Amino acid sequence: MTNIGIVGSHGRMGVALAAAISEAGQHHHGIDKGGNVAKLAERSDVLVDFSSPAALEATLDACIAAKKPIVIGTTGLEERHHYLIDDAAKDIAVLQTGNTSLGVTLLAHLVREAAARLDADWDIEVLEMHHRAKVDAPSGTALLLGQAAAEGRGIDLDRCSERGRDGLTGARCHGKIGFASLRGGTIAGDHDVIFAGPEEMLTLSHRAENRMIFARGAVKAALWLIHQKRGRYRMAEVLGLS
Repeated sequence: MTNIGIVGSHGRMGVALAAAISEAGQHHHGIDKGGNVAKLAERSDVLVDFSSPAALEATLDACIAAKKPIVIGTTGLEERHHYLIDDAAKDIAVLQTGNTSLGVTLLAHLVREAAARLDADWDIEVLEMHHRAKVDAPSGTALLLGQAAAEGRGIDLDRCSERGRDGLTGARCHGKIGFASLRGGTIAGDHDVIFAGPEEMLTLSHRAENRMIFARGAVKAALWLIHQKRGRYRMAEVLGLS
């Protein structure tokens, strides 16, 4: 039986993770804000973190000290967090993703394939909608899908994205990847990647009906990660897509 440590165990994802771990026949324990992450790392085989960007550095330090792998599903990460993850991956196995859903993982693969085969005459727009309490936009999943499209096109997403259009913005820039974020209700997460070409349109979509899909995917990733050597991994590798 694998001991999976949950960082942020009292949050909505933490509760879902506990249920998914029990469902998978594994053991779990966790901490919330103010808890001892070093002790959690010591008594766990692998950690799963869906807490907050502010807590990530301390969590990574604890995992490095205890030589334990970690799955990071926290969204809203900044560039400095990715540097921290890269440094940690020199010592331990780290899987970081904007979405642990197995369906979204496959969707990102399809988006990358479509973007590679449809030229820049096909405009790419990423549309996402989440519950009213979500604090970051675009969602981590939308950015993951945008990155997949950018990789398919062989372009830099940071330099080729359009966000928050308002007012007289002028015509759409050729070759850019657009993002739109909607918020309301209790929606767990809806994502559409639209390829709008000359006189035709292709839409690749995913609908999350319950956050348990993210929890189950994270558990699958954690059980896979404990068998990997140090390095930085993606959900695609869990499904054997890369």
